[in-house]
Amino acid sequence: MWRGRVINPWGSGEVVATIELTQVRRLAFAVVLGQGAITLVAAGAGSVLGGSHAALSALLGGGVSTAGSLTMALLGFRSRAHASAPQLLAGLLVGEAAKLGVVIVLFALVLTLLRTAAAPMLMTYVATFLVYWIVLASWLPVFGRNSGAAHRGA
Repeated sequence: MWRGRVINPWGSGEVVATIELTQVRRLAFAVVLGQGAITLVAAGAGSVLGGSHAALSALLGGGVSTAGSLTMALLGFRSRAHASAPQLLAGLLVGEAAKLGVVIVLFALVLTLLRTAAAPMLMTYVATFLVYWIVLASWLPVFGRNSGAAHRGA
């Protein structure tokens, strides 16, 4: 099982956190699920506040972001547990490149083929980025479920 270590970047050389590949995969899919949930909430709010056109626009904006994150989760974290560090890095780079490509293509399709309400679409797209920070913060040793793990040497 691959286990990564996060070293203190300010020179002390101490391990400040460790994380296993399965945890990283779980984290990536938690981001995708959270983004999907935020998208549905935004679409519901758009429906109530602005009607079906606003709801569809919110779904499209959040859907673009969620599809990009799903692409990253599927491609970026497909490496096997016995993969080397360069193989893991290559997988992440492929996942990020594919994610960027998916987001560009989907936004191009949405903006050229459909009439969307810009505000709900972009606001939902931006709101999905908050999910990254919330999910990532929940996994930091200081804030989340790994609280104290670095101090125990886990």
